[in-house]
Amino acid sequence: MIDRMSDDFGLARPSHLKSRSISAENPTGLPGQGARATQGTGEEQSRDLGQGWKVSPSIVLPAGSVTELAAINGSGIIQHIWAAVRPEWWRRLIIRFYWDGADEASIELPIGDLFGLGWDVFTLFSSRHVMTAPYCGLNSFWPMPFHKSARITIENIAQEDTFLYYYVDFGAGDIPEDSMYLHATWNRSNPVADGIHTLLDVEAQGKYVGTFLAVGVNHPGWWGEGEVKFFIDDDDEFPTIAGTGTEDYFGGAWNFELPEGGYTEYHGDRMGMHQVIKPDGLYQSQTRFGMFRWHLNDAVSFESSLRVTVQDLGWMPDGRYLVRKDDIASTAFWFATEPHASGTTGLTYENLLVGSRP
Repeated sequence: MIDRMSDDFGLARPSHLKSRSISAENPTGLPGQGARATQGTGEEQSRDLGQGWKVSPSIVLPAGSVTELAAINGSGIIQHIWAAVRPEWWRRLIIRFYWDGADEASIELPIGDLFGLGWDVFTLFSSRHVMTAPYCGLNSFWPMPFHKSARITIENIAQEDTFLYYYVDFGAGDIPEDSMYLHATWNRSNPVADGIHTLLDVEAQGKYVGTFLAVGVNHPGWWGEGEVKFFIDDDDEFPTIAGTGTEDYFGGAWNFELPEGGYTEYHGDRMGMHQVIKPDGLYQSQTRFGMFRWHLNDAVSFESSLRVTVQDLGWMPDGRYLVRKDDIASTAFWFATEPHASGTTGLTYENLLVGSRP
């Protein structure tokens, strides 16, 4: 199915799909139901204007709550998601997507990582599937088809309420029967144990289509020598695909280092290192990085299983490799023929917030 077209991994967007959008101004997404609110987060500001004048531009996410953002019945494809929420909430809000009535979420991760942003730090960047805009405008263009229904929830794990502005733009209507389901798996190792961080370990049929990696170095020295490996189907000890270094997988080379020294951000449609967060001289004493790699033309196909890992590897002063113990959080994007649990691990309050801003 996904080989049928090159655009968006072959996921067709038929012209007959009906345009719909779910937001705080139209929580059902039904035709003619937008901007009808008489109460909402903007009712004080619109008190002189009344209904139809931005009465409900956002929603409140109560502390410790799970809020349903969208419930769509029938088939279609989510084409764009926009959200706006302050950076300090990006690992305090857990977003989940459920396809076709599944009990377990196929996408489950902190909201910032869905949009390629780690460390509760805003960064401008643009790519094929994710882009950010001033200030804290978060955009996802990952195609998300569904056959029977789609449901999105968000959990506020913090002890304070917050506001969320959002759109879920989708096309409603028939989609190809063999359209696969998007999944996103988040995992964090802090510190990485035994030099290996696992991005994905799943039994399914599908295609691996993207990686977001947030790396926080826990001690000085070069951190990106480790290979990214894809263990496909019957692979056991040795993988089918083995890279030559972390920076190589993200399109760079030789430590990402410029001739004059130091790092610089870069980003394009397919890959980038869009976050180079320098030490602040106080609590954040080490540099932190954010990198993405979208497999637009080189999705990794698997028939029965896939395991994806990256080594946490650097150098010793004498030129030997050094197994490090850094802080790595990863998001793996993959399509599968059936809805599956995302395989997310480590979504505890402590694991999400360790290393975040004080």
